Amino acid sequence: MKQILAAALATTALVTPALAQDSIDEFRLGILGGENAQDRMTSNECFRAKAEELLGVPVKLFTPADYDGVIQGLLGGSIDMAWLGASGYAKAWLTDPDAIEPIMVKTNDDGSYGYHSIGFARKDSGITSLEDMQGKVFAFGDPNSTSGYLIPSIEIPEEVGATMESGDYFGEVKFVGGHEQTIVAVANGDVDGGVTWADGMGDWEDGYNSGALRKASDAGLVDMNELVEIWKSKPIPEGPIVLRKELPERVKVDIATLTASLPYMDPDCAYNFMAGDALGFQPIDHDAYISIIEARKSKM
Repeated sequence: MKQILAAALATTALVTPALAQDSIDEFRLGILGGENAQDRMTSNECFRAKAEELLGVPVKLFTPADYDGVIQGLLGGSIDMAWLGASGYAKAWLTDPDAIEPIMVKTNDDGSYGYHSIGFARKDSGITSLEDMQGKVFAFGDPNSTSGYLIPSIEIPEEVGATMESGDYFGEVKFVGGHEQTIVAVANGDVDGGVTWADGMGDWEDGYNSGALRKASDAGLVDMNELVEIWKSKPIPEGPIVLRKELPERVKVDIATLTASLPYMDPDCAYNFMAGDALGFQPIDHDAYISIIEARKSKM
């Protein structure tokens, strides 16, 4: 598959759809939770339309309520493609290593493919660090999120010297559903602080170059000047775009080519699909996620 993906990246010309049409009847794209369903549909509509034209079969978007809905869809064969977080990929692989394969990863403007879990609070709360969060309400997103749960649940206890159990260090620790829900909960004062994801590049006032903060800022959900960063994780490998292994190879090549070509073919579509500014996509394989798989095992 690496050789196929390398060939796909080497060209921005899309292949003809005939063979794909002979191989599948439809193609189903799952979108992780974290935003409301309509916003997820809107952000991915241009990719859906281009994939449908390329493959020559109906391409449908599925927006399960949580991350696990997408993971189970991939494992059960009702979803063909998804952009998973690294922790979600780890869960899927640990459940069935033969179900899916990673093909592409988003590449930042500097050529890296890492991002960060970002802790944040309202600026007018006076909270500027994890120390100020002691005894206060802390929000995680989804239990299958890498930046919204897995990594901060490991790194934050190491920094504060306490567990993430409610009442140990934080007054209460709760799940609120996803990245958008966390951002809105903090902005509205429903919780004192929480974690979400960003590439950590560019300006805070913009929500960084890409990530959940950038999407929320672009959508007018928050004014970044009213929020403050209180913690940043070590770099996390960006989650992979994955395909079901049982898909025809021609379909895999077509989708890899489309994904790699997107920033050059339609920058506006790529901006929506990538949650902000980024260089594009590059091939990735399972080995890039071994450390996250081990971290996931540690929480089992």
